[in-house]
Amino acid sequence: MLNNNLTIAVGHFLQWGHVFFFSSHCVFFKLLSVSLLNQTTNSGPEEEFCTALRVYNGCVRRTHGIEDLMSQHNCSREGPTSQPRAHTPPPPPLLPPPPPQQQQPDSQERSDGPEVCHYERSLSRNTAPPNYTHCGFFGDPHLRTFGDDFQTCKVEGAWPLIHNKYLSVQVTNTPVVPGSLATATSKLTIIFKNFQECVDQKMYHAETDELPAAFADGSKNGGDRHGANTLRVVEKVPGQHVEIQARYIGTTIVVRQVGRYLTFAVRMPEEVVNSVEEGDDDQDLYLCLHGCPANQRIDFRNLKARAAEAHGAGRARGGEGAPRGFTYQSAKAKCKERLPVEDLYFHSCVFDLLSSGDINFTMAAYYAFEDVKMLHSNSKRYHIFEKDALMSNAGRGGDGFLPLLLLLLSVLAVLLWVEC
Repeated sequence: MLNNNLTIAVGHFLQWGHVFFFSSHCVFFKLLSVSLLNQTTNSGPEEEFCTALRVYNGCVRRTHGIEDLMSQHNCSREGPTSQPRAHTPPPPPLLPPPPPQQQQPDSQERSDGPEVCHYERSLSRNTAPPNYTHCGFFGDPHLRTFGDDFQTCKVEGAWPLIHNKYLSVQVTNTPVVPGSLATATSKLTIIFKNFQECVDQKMYHAETDELPAAFADGSKNGGDRHGANTLRVVEKVPGQHVEIQARYIGTTIVVRQVGRYLTFAVRMPEEVVNSVEEGDDDQDLYLCLHGCPANQRIDFRNLKARAAEAHGAGRARGGEGAPRGFTYQSAKAKCKERLPVEDLYFHSCVFDLLSSGDINFTMAAYYAFEDVKMLHSNSKRYHIFEKDALMSNAGRGGDGFLPLLLLLLSVLAVLLWVEC
């Protein structure tokens, strides 16, 4: 009989299963106690009944906080006590199936924004595919421009890397060691300007030991507009690697912290690179497009000599923070571990080790080249060698050399023709 009543009690408990967890145990023990009480004779208390009552009493004591909760929520002691019914959510509305030829976009492209917020889809069908370009800024510092020129620059203080009608990027470079000419990027600010119905204006700011996974306002996308998800911050490695995807302008930006300094890399359509707002007079300072000013450049042909000179000066000073620990040969060996091809990324690594003594610059050059492989559209242009830089400088006629050479050759040709 006891077992039957226990079964009945359990059945009642299961009917009350929707009651809050902290009280359902007490309900169970109360039902069990009542069932046992109905079967108790007058011959005296039974052990099972007393045990059930003690358990029920202890359970009630443990849930005495119910009175406090009732007081906090102004619940009266008198009122309905029926148990809440289990809530069954309404079935979702039936949606018409998508057309057979239509496929859902993948997670990278899915967005609630219009086509104007997706760069490639916004282009005319008759337009040629966009030409993507790359700019990188890293180390002490080294600049790879959108035109694939490779420069080593001084540029201490704040300098604009990019400035066009869609976004602006500014870096701040500080001395690597006190009294040294070697500088590296310690702060970076990116401003995405508001654009049609796609994104609100957003600012991303990073500095040494602060590489946030969100914009300055705490958001991770472009705001409240329809195309907000076409601008987003993606954290790849906490505190070390952040990627900003601006699909509405076909742009990807990579920001890293390597050691104590920041690196920057971007992939951007040529149309966006060259977009200029009317009346904007700051374009000449746009380092990614025009390179560093002539008085801020370190001639790559003197790279080794200047690195050795900086290393020797550091040893002569011998003070705290002076570059130490690398000879030219040991710097080459260390850089060779990560950069086996002796291109300008390799030579920039050697230069940075000699001028700063900071081994982290090895990884800065390594990641800069990894970003090239990820962002550059032409795999044949990943590497830049000294001869490429020489030809580039001659072709651009940085000091008027090429026009002068052509003029001299023309004069020589005329003289030879006259002599004949």
